[in-house]
Amino acid sequence: MATRVAPVTPGSRPELAAIEAAIVAERGEILLLYRVLLNSAPLAAGWEQMLTAVRNRSSLPADLRELVILRVAVLNRAPFEFEAHLPVARRSGINEEKIAALHAEGVGEAFTPLEGAVLTLTDTMTRNVQVPDEEFEPLRQHFDSRGLVELVATVAAYNMVSRFLEALNIGH
Repeated sequence: MATRVAPVTPGSRPELAAIEAAIVAERGEILLLYRVLLNSAPLAAGWEQMLTAVRNRSSLPADLRELVILRVAVLNRAPFEFEAHLPVARRSGINEEKIAALHAEGVGEAFTPLEGAVLTLTDTMTRNVQVPDEEFEPLRQHFDSRGLVELVATVAAYNMVSRFLEALNIGH
């Protein structure tokens, strides 16, 4: 199935040159997601800045970040997002047992207590939005205020990514 909005061909609109250059500088190329986003220059620019901050400027350890992203993709039935982050997750040290366990209902035995707490937050934010204190409080043992903000922002941002991808059939 084709994307629901036609992607912009990089280099075809001079007014997008600066945004395209920023995307290439950060990502190395202009992926299909960004080619669709280029239909709205303000959104493409803002998306690039925010997702770069979440993914590349955060203090959240890469393995925890990628566990969050993969779990959000599973919960939101977003295979393109899952497949795009699978190599990154493996490079960050996530083993095949944990990758497989992300597909299970609930948080299983494959995860450390910290990973389990992060995944519980991910599940709750993705499914229910509101997070009970008893699920949030254990995270304070592992993260300072910056870390908590960055963790929650990562879950929220990748929910946005997966929902955008799925609604517009990007990667299908």
